[in-house]
Amino acid sequence: MLTITKEITIADWELTESFTRAQGPGGQNVNKVSTAVELRFEAARSPHLSASVKRRLARIAGQKWTKDGAVVIFVQDTRSQTRNRDIARERLAEMIRAALVTPKPRRPTKPTKGSVERRIKAKKLRAEVKAGRGKVEG
Repeated sequence: MLTITKEITIADWELTESFTRAQGPGGQNVNKVSTAVELRFEAARSPHLSASVKRRLARIAGQKWTKDGAVVIFVQDTRSQTRNRDIARERLAEMIRAALVTPKPRRPTKPTKGSVERRIKAKKLRAEVKAGRGKVEG
């Protein structure tokens, strides 16, 4: 059970963990022990997330989002399997918390009359400068 907020918890059936050997430094530990964690969350099938949250989660997850609607997080940061598991679960929780925040709707605004006038004045001034660069007759 993974707790996201007070209202939202992810059930264990929605999470799948697989362990592989990690890369990088670690000596014999790396060669013998499967410490890297691949956490898979079936987001598209999750009854705990609304459709809008799932859409935002897909955008936030980016390449971690699979075609079948799962979020895959791969962690091999530490030499400890349990620590890597905790890191993967926390990253997933942060991603879901970010997806829960609804973005503020953008309200289009008009430029002020003064800003339009300043822009046109600057354009006319620039046009005069460029017009003065023509060939000199004589």
